[in-house]
Amino acid sequence: EIYLVYTEFRSAISQQPVTVKLLPVEESGQQGGEAGKGRQEYIFEPSAGEVLGLLLPKYLETVIYGALLQASASELGARMTAMGSATDNAQELISKLVLNYNKVRQATITREISEIVGGAEALK
Repeated sequence: EIYLVYTEFRSAISQQPVTVKLLPVEESGQQGGEAGKGRQEYIFEPSAGEVLGLLLPKYLETVIYGALLQASASELGARMTAMGSATDNAQELISKLVLNYNKVRQATITREISEIVGGAEALK
């Protein structure tokens, strides 16, 4: 048995890990005991085995390519979300630093003015 595990893209902030069974390929569309009901027989040219031999590699390529696209979209969505959070955090940090800088600058100016006024009073 061969399984393919990848991240499925749900949205930019949501990715879901998925496991898909690649081989052996299971026949779909049958429900429990309804295996023979409503089923048509088809004639294959060349034989069904040869058609399967030609289609199976293309099917696997398509499933793997789709998984690669989903994984790539998931990665880009996760990166976009992470960069958005990093940008928000950086903006918040910049705001705090600017506020702190302004407080220190104001305290320095106030101290210098107090020293000047104190020196002027001492000269009188």
